[in-house]
Amino acid sequence: MRNNVSAANRLHIALLGRRNSGKSSLINALTGQDTALVSDTPGTTTDPVQKAMEIHGIGPCLFIDTPGFDDEGALGSMRIERTLKATAKTDIALLLCQPDMEQELPWIALLEEKNIPVVLILNKTDLPGDAQAAAKRIEEVSGKRPLLVSARRREGIEEIRQAIIEKLPLDFGEQTILGDLVSEGDLVLLVMPQDTQAPKGRLILPQVQTLRELLDRRCLAMSCTTDQLPATLQALSRAPKLIITDSQVFKTVYEQKPEESLLTSFSVLFAAYKGDIHYYTASASVIARLTPASRVLIAEACTHAPLSEDIGRVKLPRLLRQRVGEALQVDLVAGADFPQDLTPYDLVIQCGACMFNRKHVLTRIEQARKQGVAMTNYGIAIAYLSGILDKISISST
Repeated sequence: MRNNVSAANRLHIALLGRRNSGKSSLINALTGQDTALVSDTPGTTTDPVQKAMEIHGIGPCLFIDTPGFDDEGALGSMRIERTLKATAKTDIALLLCQPDMEQELPWIALLEEKNIPVVLILNKTDLPGDAQAAAKRIEEVSGKRPLLVSARRREGIEEIRQAIIEKLPLDFGEQTILGDLVSEGDLVLLVMPQDTQAPKGRLILPQVQTLRELLDRRCLAMSCTTDQLPATLQALSRAPKLIITDSQVFKTVYEQKPEESLLTSFSVLFAAYKGDIHYYTASASVIARLTPASRVLIAEACTHAPLSEDIGRVKLPRLLRQRVGEALQVDLVAGADFPQDLTPYDLVIQCGACMFNRKHVLTRIEQARKQGVAMTNYGIAIAYLSGILDKISISST
């Protein structure tokens, strides 16, 4: 099992339903392990629980066991809100239904609005009652035939697996980090500053994933720090086909690179890999129209202790204020936090989102698009602010 695959690169499958509908039992049956706590007491699952798993015919998956969406009280409302947040990163939803469908129908509508494929499931068919009649009732109300499942007896699990395969997004797993920028045998130089943000003794995830893809595509990969760029270029027998750098040193690398070498950054690569590169690049022009009265939202995918030269909290706001004015208001959110109402903002700037799956990022972009708010990402924004956005290379695939 490839449980070392990054969670962000796994198919995200959320289990939704009322309290005590058997979501935790079903996730245990699907994974073949006692992953989730099972109890006859409603509300045992109080927070979304994630389990990475490899499923034959599907590949690496991440199951998300959510609290019941019929939870009650102040705490219940908070749990339902967390379930709603979980849908932002859901590729496929398994919805456990009750015959009356009173509470399930709004969730079906929500999932369809978010373009999330949904599989209806009637669980606990091992209990007394007419399961066929209940399934027929669900179909009459929802227009969808549910799968009949007994998680306790491990019955119907293969049917769920087949349904997941049928619901897979057409382009799932086809995205690549480097797209059409490189081919086998190309020489690629990675310029990776080792500053206070670089973790001691290791590379950050975008660097690791990009380097691995270069090796898989049989490219010739070379790496150096920013200060060693001139010496590295001099040591090479030919100019690199592509130079990939940290966005923070875009301008420095651009001024030193060979004329024939293409230039991009890890953040720009991930803008295309995780999000909508065209919306990002079009939105960058909004920077020119910002005024001291404007508001900008910076969104980080991960949460970490602030560093002295943190790009999202320090460097990017500084660059924006140098251009627009010190009065520019810049807000920051991290992790899963993201405002439902983006209209107070003139621009949203998302990080490279290496910790998010593609669905999560596209959900945010679609939210911004529907609300008429421009949205770009760190690398694109820094390239624009550096005056080289039209000179960097962007993958078209």
